[in-house]
Amino acid sequence: MSDLHYYQYLLIGLIFIWSGFVRSGLGFGGAVLSLPFLLLVHNQPLVFLPLISVQLLFFSSITLMLNNRKSEAAKRSHKSTVDWPYLRYMLAIMIVPKLLGVFGLITMPANVLSMIIFIVVSVYAITYIANKPFRSNNKFVDAVFLMAGGYISGTSLIGAPLIIAVAAQHIARERLRDTLFALWFILVSIKLAAFIYAGVNLQLAHHLWLLPCAAIGHFIGLRFHEKMLKAETPIFFRVLGLTLLTISALGLWKALEG
Repeated sequence: MSDLHYYQYLLIGLIFIWSGFVRSGLGFGGAVLSLPFLLLVHNQPLVFLPLISVQLLFFSSITLMLNNRKSEAAKRSHKSTVDWPYLRYMLAIMIVPKLLGVFGLITMPANVLSMIIFIVVSVYAITYIANKPFRSNNKFVDAVFLMAGGYISGTSLIGAPLIIAVAAQHIARERLRDTLFALWFILVSIKLAAFIYAGVNLQLAHHLWLLPCAAIGHFIGLRFHEKMLKAETPIFFRVLGLTLLTISALGLWKALEG
């Protein structure tokens, strides 16, 4: 990150604002909806994944603490905003694929990893354009989606759409976002531990200016979260899908050329 041009730093800062907004507004997508843009600015996944990981840990923990502290319903019923039993069930299925994915991330060449990320994001983009998100309707499909989501999360932090296809069917809507935040916290902790063990540069100096960028987006997203829960936004996701598909096509072209 130290050898980039000023305009690249500006673009990265704007993308992290967007990432924070999406993460807090929807409860997912901070990585999948920002990583393709980041890789077009600088095609090195292992530069950005530690940055995104630390931000996920920071903002998910703060959001969980604040929500559980201020929830009057939780105070009265002693009921957490996180569905812990179903979270444990998901983790039991995902943990082995997650570890395999983390190992693949550390050992895989950067160009190959970038191509995998762009291909996966392209598939997600097509589901957004067609308004046909991934659906799970039985335990076998649940397990397949969770294992695939765990592996993809291990390699690139973009397994959320597959995981949410399962979680949204079994967790109450008002508890879904916080349960996902708790899940991301655990999964990202595993990834960061692997980064530290493998000696990956965590880009600590750049957290000093990128965390405030993400914080701006995070607090804007919190204000819109309730509206997003109630709104049906297929047009928004179609436009987003077209944008992601275009970005992924450009990224794949650059990766293949490189």
